[in-house]
Amino acid sequence: MRILICDYHVIVAEALASVLTGRGDDVIATTHDIDTAADVLRTADVDVCLLSLVFRGERHLHRIVDVRRAAPRTRLLLLVSRVDAAVLAAARDAGAAAIADQRQSMRRTIELIDRLGRGAASAGGVLVAAEPTGGSARTDVRRLATFLTVREREALGVLVIGGDTRTVARSLGIAPATARCHIQSLLTKMGAHTRLEAATTAVRAGIVSPDTGDWLLPTI
Repeated sequence: MRILICDYHVIVAEALASVLTGRGDDVIATTHDIDTAADVLRTADVDVCLLSLVFRGERHLHRIVDVRRAAPRTRLLLLVSRVDAAVLAAARDAGAAAIADQRQSMRRTIELIDRLGRGAASAGGVLVAAEPTGGSARTDVRRLATFLTVREREALGVLVIGGDTRTVARSLGIAPATARCHIQSLLTKMGAHTRLEAATTAVRAGIVSPDTGDWLLPTI
């Protein structure tokens, strides 16, 4: 399957691309803004385009149409921060294939990509797979994150901005072996199998800033 990823969170886009490529999909490109995604769609053959959008009023909804016009035959999956009447209507009018909550897990996102690749759609033309804002999955992740120690939070922040074990050790002023212990502990506490999964989950749940790696939740 030929896939285009457009997500303003660089770590999320690259993590998803890595997983999809690893299982044999052809990731045409990973982009971080709508204009670049539209440019790629005009020149490349894409089966599914994943487009992550943050809506701040209806002025952003017209961009769905821009992307759709660039590649009418590409199945468009929208990841949004909320699903309401305006968003659903815009998606339907633009001919989007599916809408999903941008805070869902990577596994669920990939499952939805697969469904679209097989031609799945709802009777109304738009497959809606989105949980309400403040859904239980996001709440559970944020609750688990509160159990991280200060060092584990700092290590997670480094992972989010693309650091490895040595970077974590250098940033925290600790030995690499100690850094590995902190990383393994935070993975266990967050229920993540890999560092990419932990970093992606932290960004999608609003736990860590994707730009700076700063902790976003209130601390005691």
